[in-house]
Amino acid sequence: MNKFERSWLLFRSSLQVIIRNKELLIFPILTSICSAVILLFFLAPAVLWPTPGYSYLSADHWRALFNVFFEKTNSSGAHQITYSPVAIAYLAFLYLVSMFVATFFNVAFYNEILAALSGQPVSLGRGLKFACSRWKAILMWALFAGLVGLIIKAIEQRLSVVGKIVARLIGVAWSIASVFVIPVIVRDEETVNPVTILKKSALTLTQTWGESLIGYIGIGAINSIVFIGSAVVLVASGIISAQLNNFLLFGLTIAGWIVFMVVWGYLMNVAGLVYKGALYLYAAEGTIAEPYGQEMLDSAWKYKK
Repeated sequence: MNKFERSWLLFRSSLQVIIRNKELLIFPILTSICSAVILLFFLAPAVLWPTPGYSYLSADHWRALFNVFFEKTNSSGAHQITYSPVAIAYLAFLYLVSMFVATFFNVAFYNEILAALSGQPVSLGRGLKFACSRWKAILMWALFAGLVGLIIKAIEQRLSVVGKIVARLIGVAWSIASVFVIPVIVRDEETVNPVTILKKSALTLTQTWGESLIGYIGIGAINSIVFIGSAVVLVASGIISAQLNNFLLFGLTIAGWIVFMVVWGYLMNVAGLVYKGALYLYAAEGTIAEPYGQEMLDSAWKYKK
């Protein structure tokens, strides 16, 4: 119950910040739309890849396109389909683009989150303009984080069970060390080196909460109560609908539940980012952003016993 109470207090505090700065709710929507448009722009060359003599609507065009990006090989009498060198290079490029876009909009978003927590008004244009000014650091971090992600994935795939355990441990350590990377990029406008940025993130974390960290305690505990409560409503609706032999009620309840869970999940995500912003201000600058309390911020991490 203490976890649920603490989670509710954190969520309520984050929600107060969001209510005072409703523009914060627009950023994730804008990020999703822009990211989709950018990725579709870079996917278009693959779909529109010219195949001599075939129209885009013909089946021969798509077969020829398949042969450009995939290769068929025989291994131990079995046919296998693998990526061609062209496809590997193209996927690597798309991976880098997606990493850059995600980091770019996160920098813009956190710039405004930290502004809101410092009592300043939120501005979408200012956030995007600031992210543009930090494009070098964003690009370098995207390259570095992408490389680390590929290394962890390679370890997991090539070393079987041991590799999965090692990859999981590396992934946990990476997640903890990089938790403040985006705020560091925002606040430290001189640093471009991604290794230095990662070190500053980890140092900010350990200097405030110690070196025996094993995990992050966010505001997610309240999700358990919300999910259980919504499940009870669904079950009750199903029973009532069966008794009344009217499943329209059950269908409407399911539709309403889906809408509610999407909105709730979205709000929880934004609230979690606001809370992490408050944690960074506390750790890096010693500022306790209103309406959070020091006890809330001190108890943000799980520790080794």
